[in-house]
Amino acid sequence: MKHLLSTADLSRADAVHILDVAEEMAEVNQREVRKLPALRGKTVVNLFFEDSTRTRISFEAAAKRLSADVINFAAKGSSVSKGESLKDTVQTLGAMGIDGIVMRHGASGAPRVLADADWIDVPVVNAGDGTHEHPTQALLDAFTMRRRLHGTDSRGQGLDGVRVLIVGDVLHSRVARSNAWLLRTLGAHVTFVAPPTLLPAVDRPFGAAVHHDLDAALAEDPDVVMTLRIQQERMHDAFFPNEREYTRHFGLTASRAARLSERTLIMHPGPMNRGLEIAGVAADDPRSTVVEQVANGVSVRMAVLYLALTGNDTKPTGNDTKESVA
Repeated sequence: MKHLLSTADLSRADAVHILDVAEEMAEVNQREVRKLPALRGKTVVNLFFEDSTRTRISFEAAAKRLSADVINFAAKGSSVSKGESLKDTVQTLGAMGIDGIVMRHGASGAPRVLADADWIDVPVVNAGDGTHEHPTQALLDAFTMRRRLHGTDSRGQGLDGVRVLIVGDVLHSRVARSNAWLLRTLGAHVTFVAPPTLLPAVDRPFGAAVHHDLDAALAEDPDVVMTLRIQQERMHDAFFPNEREYTRHFGLTASRAARLSERTLIMHPGPMNRGLEIAGVAADDPRSTVVEQVANGVSVRMAVLYLALTGNDTKPTGNDTKESVA
């Protein structure tokens, strides 16, 4: 694997392999010394043209735990704000001798443009592009589901037969698209629950089923309920009457959470709008995986960087799994 641009590019075998390598990385993250020498001597650039907290810090932690050097680039305050093009920015970084790029951009497709161009020949990992995709978020969500539903010794397994509801602002969510493709590849059944105004205008968006009644969908006893953030910063029209009306019909309220099975997982990619798409008691419920998702994100991103930057399609072994760097 050289680039990770879209979950649609991953076969079932590819996806399971990444999750299996992430299990190895999760074991490293439980050690007293959470460090591997796998990327020692390599430099990773976090090239972020959009604001981010969780994703950027998660990638930074992942790279450093693999012993890579990390450069954090933010568009604000850089030459980009003076009009410098993406091509010139990337060529400038390339001249400094970098080995991989983690890219977040407001334009859908920007990471693929970079990967396909001849400006620089290094692996590119998509950390979110516009309303298009967020593949590592989908991978960490799948990793979290697999661990919770099948246990930590679930290597080689997918998510066959798992029923997942993804609720909320599907139209503007890159997480929804990446999850729909990846979860279906792993064998899960995916259903979007949202008002028609927050869904793409097709019968089965990204291959998922569609439901407009959250209470009816919850009555079918799903294995996972994932609520999506209402992305008000991407909304330029009125997509629902008001926040109170949205919560009444599509929010995971305390009463709806109370009706869920004890084994149903409650997920959210973050950041959460508590009281809007998810109630505080639901977010803090023992069935909630919100904090686990953040922790698992480091393990998954370690796996992605390891596979992309080493060009090694096997699990880390030998010197790669030593507990500390000499």
